[in-house]
Amino acid sequence: MSFRRNLLLSLLLLLLVLTEVNPTPTLVILSAANGPLYWLLQLLLLFVLVVPVKPLTTPYQQTASALASHPILRTPYNQLSMSQQTITAVLFDYGMVLSGPPDPAAWIRLKQIFHADEPAFHAAFWNHRDDYDRGALNAVTYWQAVANDLHQTLTPTQLAELIAADNILWTQPNQPMIDWAATLQRANIKTGILSNIGDEMERGILARFPWLQNFNHLTFSHRLRMAKPDLAIYHHAAEGLATPPSEILFLDDREENIAAARTAGMTAIQYTTHPAFIESMTTQNLTHLLHP
Repeated sequence: MSFRRNLLLSLLLLLLVLTEVNPTPTLVILSAANGPLYWLLQLLLLFVLVVPVKPLTTPYQQTASALASHPILRTPYNQLSMSQQTITAVLFDYGMVLSGPPDPAAWIRLKQIFHADEPAFHAAFWNHRDDYDRGALNAVTYWQAVANDLHQTLTPTQLAELIAADNILWTQPNQPMIDWAATLQRANIKTGILSNIGDEMERGILARFPWLQNFNHLTFSHRLRMAKPDLAIYHHAAEGLATPPSEILFLDDREENIAAARTAGMTAIQYTTHPAFIESMTTQNLTHLLHP
């Protein structure tokens, strides 16, 4: 009976030690035991206390530990989604992105030809501009429509002056963006232009800016009889660049055109000022494109 009692007590003691429960009360009980078994249990207890027991790890715990330490899972989600982007082409709007604000002198000249005040000329100028950009009107019929709104007729000389002044209006270069486009081209990153523009405007800027020929593809709205924010024109530009929309960064000054580009599957940034553009590129983890 004494042997069984001591054996049960020893097993209890081992269980308490392995589960990190204080074994002192059990030692008190064992102190009442006599004989060699008592000393054997004391030696066994000493061995258990001195030799560390390696915690058991289940396969599930090992897998969870490995996953938790994986670099991708240790990356915050917002940084992961941005850093995973692969941009292989940059698509630029022309007006107010590659070019600056309208030339004030050219705007004044346009108003002078019509002898019109600012509100009346502004309304007539923009009333038919979308049709001009879409190719429904050419330069001649566009300016005739503007003249009709202002209750005037145009001479051939006036018509030529209007076309020339309109071209100058949108040819003030935004040099930082032009320089950046050239940097991308030297790094073999595809560049394209997607612009709402009429026929004489296209001829005017191509004649004035030879650097436009360095772009991989030019999408001008009047050629296609469609314009931003029509989704089809974004797909046409992507096809022209031979690049999936998901790999294209699109830049435009108008919010509705940015929204349409995103719907088409592109990454898009609205261009307002150059410092704001740099900040947006940083926020979206695209700074590697600024200095490729």
